[in-house]
Amino acid sequence: MEIRIYDSELDLLGVIENQVSFIWTRRYNEAGDFEIHVPITERNRNLLRVGNLVYKTGFTDAGVIEYIILEESNEKNEITVKGRFLVSYMDRRVIKGTHSYIGNAELIMRQLLSEDTEAIPRVVLGSLNGFTDEISFQCTYKNLLTYMSKIAKSFSWGFRFRPDFNSKQIIFEIYKGTDKSITQGVNNRVIFSEMYDNLNSAIYTENSQGFKTKVYVGGQGEGSARTWVEVGVGEGLDLREDTVNASDISSEDLTQAQYEAALTQRGLEYLESNGFVSSFEYETQPDVNFTYRKDYDLGDIVTVKKDSWDIAVNMRITAVQEIYENGLMTVTPTLGNPLSETIDWEDK
Repeated sequence: MEIRIYDSELDLLGVIENQVSFIWTRRYNEAGDFEIHVPITERNRNLLRVGNLVYKTGFTDAGVIEYIILEESNEKNEITVKGRFLVSYMDRRVIKGTHSYIGNAELIMRQLLSEDTEAIPRVVLGSLNGFTDEISFQCTYKNLLTYMSKIAKSFSWGFRFRPDFNSKQIIFEIYKGTDKSITQGVNNRVIFSEMYDNLNSAIYTENSQGFKTKVYVGGQGEGSARTWVEVGVGEGLDLREDTVNASDISSEDLTQAQYEAALTQRGLEYLESNGFVSSFEYETQPDVNFTYRKDYDLGDIVTVKKDSWDIAVNMRITAVQEIYENGLMTVTPTLGNPLSETIDWEDK
């Protein structure tokens, strides 16, 4: 494996040498991250600078160095480098002003990047997928990466900044993984289980603490004049209610139906982010029965079976951690969302 270092202009600076370990964590709809440990040499010191880019040959992602430690002792002489993938550039931008977004979610994501924030050098829009999903929300001076992640999670999409070192461009792409679970019959199925001998270790998590089934979304107005919409269902002990303050959504320039649709969307997003959380994290070899990045990849839906626990799940791969040490590579995919996460759409 070759790790190349580029400057922010996408010009090649060189290749790092003698890496001790390399952890490369890809995330489906958030910024991935990485960590590198290398000996302190003049070459490595010159290449590993804050702001430079890290790229594994043959892959679609690249990272930007944000954090460096030089450590020297009787036991260690090492540089530790950490950073996030290039979509973290969006963490440096704010959506300026107050905007009401109603319509095609894919087009809105592209608009957020290309029109409603300061341009990011070398970033260009990739090809349209033609996704038809609709969304309605409003925001005022909010972080671009945060809102890109919110929209992508709403529709189970992934997004990335793909560097093209030949054209010196960084291409923004939205994509969706493929269903390769045992329950479908169109694509080749991918199954991880003890029977297939490709399930080295496993951690299964369930969490219902933040689970909600119905919300009352409050819009603008006071007292009895305030607009409320109900979203969700449930009865008896299965009913888990909450309220959502959506007074930040302005009714100005919206019809009553459009305004209530925006409030309903806020409620749907809240329920989506406060669902019953389950996740499966497991370790596998990258080429046992199924080859990583060929038979399955980040964003795909696969089947994991743990017969001794009587658990079989079909879930989307939302993160993949690749670890390179001592000449070996291990892959740890995470299916589902390991932690309950509240998507806060409110402007405060």
